[in-house]
Amino acid sequence: MNEHYNQKMLLIINPVSGKKQILRELPQVIRIFMDAGYLVTTMVTSERGDATMFVEQYGSRFDRIVCAGGDGTLSELILGLLNRNLSIPVGYIPCGSTNDFAVSHELSMDIQDAAHQVAFGEPHPIDVGLFEDRCFSYVAAFGAFSSLSYSTDQNLKNIMGYAAYLLGGLKELSMIKPLPLQMTVDGILYEGEYIFGAVCNTLSIAGTLELPYNIVDMSDGMMDLLLVRMPEDLIELDEVVHGLLEQDYSSPLLELVHAKEITVVSPTPLNWALDGEDGGAYETVRIGVSPGFLNLCF
Repeated sequence: MNEHYNQKMLLIINPVSGKKQILRELPQVIRIFMDAGYLVTTMVTSERGDATMFVEQYGSRFDRIVCAGGDGTLSELILGLLNRNLSIPVGYIPCGSTNDFAVSHELSMDIQDAAHQVAFGEPHPIDVGLFEDRCFSYVAAFGAFSSLSYSTDQNLKNIMGYAAYLLGGLKELSMIKPLPLQMTVDGILYEGEYIFGAVCNTLSIAGTLELPYNIVDMSDGMMDLLLVRMPEDLIELDEVVHGLLEQDYSSPLLELVHAKEITVVSPTPLNWALDGEDGGAYETVRIGVSPGFLNLCF
């Protein structure tokens, strides 16, 4: 047992994430951190934005900041760091329903194993997406299926996991409408009718869509832009689905490009999802990247 606490840790907990398992294992998690030499201060979120507020107000007092929650909670933590320009190592104990960020970085899904990774891991620089005055840790998406993560009932997610997302998608399929958009991607213009788009820094989106590991580099100072154009018939729709599942982007309906700066212009407010949470509706959005801003411990 380590009785000399030479570092201070802020542990932010989202008590409603996933199946609420963190509440059952919290004593063991705190003990792991204490044994590693951390004096732990715990704060519990009660509403959206709390994690950002905690980091803004108290983050500078700590040597390491950890969140136990879903990808949305992690995104809030990062926003707090950005708003105060704090360069503090961050730990993530994934407790959400899909944990795309954790999958991409091969973080343990076992709460106590993840706590060990956080306590004894070294910081690794990870790029962070910038979205107007907000940020995202792994994806900003629009169009078909992009709202599933925040529109699917939390209890349904907890019980059925990924299947809940698929069920939600089937209900949404008949309502898919083409989106006439103009996008400027590092100075190159893309325009047309799209049904889905994602600016991402991840290998997994909503637990169902995987991006090729040999293309995605989460520390290269770039975002990956995936676009799906509107199919004209069922044959083209099948082509799109096949391409996404097989990571084959040869179809003219699919585009995957790397970019540092992206501007999306829509004739009407376009709904966005940021890290699986409601990101609001915008007619014009500017998206960038903060290279290596997140010092993730694992």
